[in-house]
Amino acid sequence: MPNPRTFFDITIGDEPIGRVVFELFADVVPKTAENFRALCTGEKGIGQSTGKPLTYKGAPFHRIIPDFMIQGGDFSNQNGTGGESIYGSKFEDENFDLKHDKPFLLSMANAGSGTNGSQFFVTTVPTPHLDGKHVVFGRVLKGISVVREVERTPKGANDAPASPVIIADCGELAEGEDDGIAAPDAGDKYADWPDDYEGPKEDKDLVIIAQDLKNLGNAFFKSADYARASRKYEKAIRYLNEKPVFDSDDAPELVKDFYAVKIPCYLNRGFCALKLERYAKAIKDMNSVLDMDQEFLSSADKTKAYFRRGSAYLKSGDLESAKKDLESAKKLNPADAGVQRELANVNAKLQAKREKEKKAYAKMFA
Repeated sequence: MPNPRTFFDITIGDEPIGRVVFELFADVVPKTAENFRALCTGEKGIGQSTGKPLTYKGAPFHRIIPDFMIQGGDFSNQNGTGGESIYGSKFEDENFDLKHDKPFLLSMANAGSGTNGSQFFVTTVPTPHLDGKHVVFGRVLKGISVVREVERTPKGANDAPASPVIIADCGELAEGEDDGIAAPDAGDKYADWPDDYEGPKEDKDLVIIAQDLKNLGNAFFKSADYARASRKYEKAIRYLNEKPVFDSDDAPELVKDFYAVKIPCYLNRGFCALKLERYAKAIKDMNSVLDMDQEFLSSADKTKAYFRRGSAYLKSGDLESAKKDLESAKKLNPADAGVQRELANVNAKLQAKREKEKKAYAKMFA
């Protein structure tokens, strides 16, 4: 009988980032694997000690340490202090036969010997120092890129993610059942994260990879598939960010080539964010463009950045910031009809707002 497969559908903030599929090593650690499987299905009802449903659904990843692991499974307190196994509060270490000898293994979190509950972690590098202390009971079958995205999400205090990382759904996959993960896009031969790409990653290679990904993004962009386009631009930017700064011995042509790919990726990803109503993201991307070395920004680039940021401010209700940006865009390209229309829209809204405030004040002192 094959080992069980389970899945997590994960969100960061309100945004779904994808599915992770696990194989559970029931052939080596059946009790530990069954605990995780049943917590994925939620079939065991209410916990004896927590009084909470025994399920990972809705539980967060509360602790993230890049180049080490991501930890979750505290469904009761949601901060690393709670949780419960299907066998009661805690259960013993089943065995330490499996080693932490590769990345993307599932292992039990604990507070010492024999204190396994519901909390687990997924490694992102080999962690041999954990051998004999934590029980390895599974591995990531698919969705490595989703684990990487969680691993690289911005953090707040105490290794917690700045935005909630939530197991929005989870369950078990029947033998032979489709795992729900789409096949890779045609033409995309690159790992989602540079850490997992085994091909050459010299500076010139990064430009070629990013250009290929940008072209794939442009194809989705032209067909108005903005979510997929955005993911390709984001992936291209990840590869370019493998070289975060240039030094004095870098050839001027290399620097120029980097910016020639990077600028349109940010501009287009920001446009996608606008279309997907992710206005804070659009503003952030346009900030990134306008903060780039002015030597490599054309007047058209700056016009697009101010226009798109202004539109995002408008959609967010920040009319004053929208007006300022759209006026900057108009100054750069007075003939741009789109900028003119958006600026007229902002001015009309500002005028209506002033009239409303004027009437409100008049009533107050009537």
